[in-house]
Parts: sequence; structure tokens; C-alpha cells
Amino acid sequence: MRPPSLLLLALPLLGIPAFASAQGIQRQEGRAYAASGAALLYRESHWLQGPPEAQSRLVLYRCADGRAFARKWMTPQGSPQTPDFALEDGRDGYQEGVRGNGAARTVYTRASADAAPVSHALVVPPDAVVDAGFDAAVRRHWADLRDGQAVAFQFLLPSRQRLVPLKVQRTGTLTWQGQPAQQLQMKLDAWFGFAVPAVTLVYASADQRLLQFSGTGNVRDRNGRYPQVRVEFPARPVAASAAELATARVQPLVKTCDS
Repeated sequence: MRPPSLLLLALPLLGIPAFASAQGIQRQEGRAYAASGAALLYRESHWLQGPPEAQSRLVLYRCADGRAFARKWMTPQGSPQTPDFALEDGRDGYQEGVRGNGAARTVYTRASADAAPVSHALVVPPDAVVDAGFDAAVRRHWADLRDGQAVAFQFLLPSRQRLVPLKVQRTGTLTWQGQPAQQLQMKLDAWFGFAVPAVTLVYASADQRLLQFSGTGNVRDRNGRYPQVRVEFPARPVAASAAELATARVQPLVKTCDS
């Protein structure tokens, strides 16, 4: 069974509406390294549009040489903490996601391109967290987190097709690549008969921008395992063009990162 992962996902584009306009499109680049070293595992390119409370996000996950192997789409749905999202890994056709209307949602997974999808109806309350809606939850509770208070919420694990209780809390203040930052830790808030390693996150103190994620990713290595990774976002988002976004929407996904 695919192990649970708390963050980092990817997407198919079938049936997904286009961005409303080219205005306000931004791109941000990330790099994922082996947790205990400097080996580059893959890259991430994020395209963002809209205000934080209603933001659309397109992500291409790329091999170290830049070729895209997975894609992710996140669209607003109800609370900014509970967007719809869709993921597809082009290497084997694995999919997972959430779709629906309001609190009534459908959670689905597909083990491979040859497998039948499995879906489950689920009620997702507005104060739960889905996928990158975690960023909205951090901003919403920033003052409490900064003051050292623990914040509890329900996080959706599509691979388990259920909500699980998580707790996030600030664990310290640090300087990350020259800028003041806050370190947070997210972990299960109860015992469920399966283990999810704690995730460490670093957010910029000035604008609550995610700078670093450290934990179990959901991008597999060549042996089919889900390694511990460190994903860094050192640069602020920059303006992007509609043509660039359109290309990212239809870029073919490779089946392997091997040369």
C-alpha cells in the first residue's frame, strides 16, 4: 500500500477549467534534495494565480534535467484550506485527488494506468485541510503559532481516503539563508495504527512564505520508495506569462527520469 504523505502532490488536466485570465500569474521554483545530503532528486515549478483566499495552482514536477514527470492542479473550493486537487504521475499513471461541491467531496486514487480507480464520498468540513490548503491554515493561525500555541486540524490523506487529526506547532526561530524564519513541526495528533513521520516546515517571518519542507515526499525514487526529502523554495515568486502557463498545462510527462 502506498504510504501516507502529508504534503507534496501532483495532477492530470482532463476536465480542468482554464485560468480566468493571464493577469496576476506568478511562477515559483523549488528544488528537492535527499534529506541528509545535497543530491538533487527533482525540481518543482509552481504557477499561482489569484489571492491567497482563492488561489489556483499548477505544479510541474521535473526530473533533475528539467523534463516533467508529474503534474498537479489545485482549484479553490469552499474554504481556502479545502481546495480540490488532482495528481498524476506520468511514470506509471498513479492518480489521486479530491473533487466535489462544498463539503460533499469525492476522494479518489488509481494505483497505476492499468488499475481501476477507487473512490469514496467524504464530508470535508471547512476548517479541515486539503493538500496545499495547509498554507492557508498556517496564515490563518500565524499569530497563535508564532506565540508557541499548538493548532489542531483534520488533514485529508487521499491514499487512506480519510481525515486524520494533525497538530502543528512552532518549534523555534531561525535564520534561513539570511532571512528571519519560523520553524514548525506537523505530526499526527492520535494513534491510527499506521505511522506518519513528523514533517518540519520553515516559513518566512515577514510574509509567511514556505521556504523549506522536510519529511516524506510523495514522489517516488527509481526503486518505488518514498524517500525523506528536503524541498527548498529560496526565491520569491516572479511574474509569468500566459504563454508559459499554457505550455506547462499541456507539456507531456515522461515515463522515466533516467537518460
